[in-house]
Amino acid sequence: MDRIEKLFVRSKKYLLFLLAIYVLAWGFTPYQDIFLGLALGTSFSLYNLWILVRKSKQIQQAIEEGRTARSLGTVSRMAAAGLAVLIALKFPEHFHLISVVIGLMTIYIVIMIDSILYICGQAWEER
Repeated sequence: MDRIEKLFVRSKKYLLFLLAIYVLAWGFTPYQDIFLGLALGTSFSLYNLWILVRKSKQIQQAIEEGRTARSLGTVSRMAAAGLAVLIALKFPEHFHLISVVIGLMTIYIVIMIDSILYICGQAWEER
């Protein structure tokens, strides 16, 4: 399993854990629209990560075979984010728009934290 696959598995675990927290908070707090928006945005964020990993594998395979590489699926990921925002705009009584946008950016925060922990872990092993 290469590094990007390991990153995907770890990030998926973190995002599913966050989604479980959002669902519990949705059920037990009066801020249901906020946590439902976070859950919607984070779900689309997980989907965008899956697209990015799949496209990265396709590019890696194309390079190994000597073919030209295609894009990383930026349009697909933007369309997914746009769909999440459209859902929030269509149903404002259920989804908080700012929470959806924060949820869409969750994967980038998770990847940064995971990278910092990975670097610190390697530095700790060198001691």
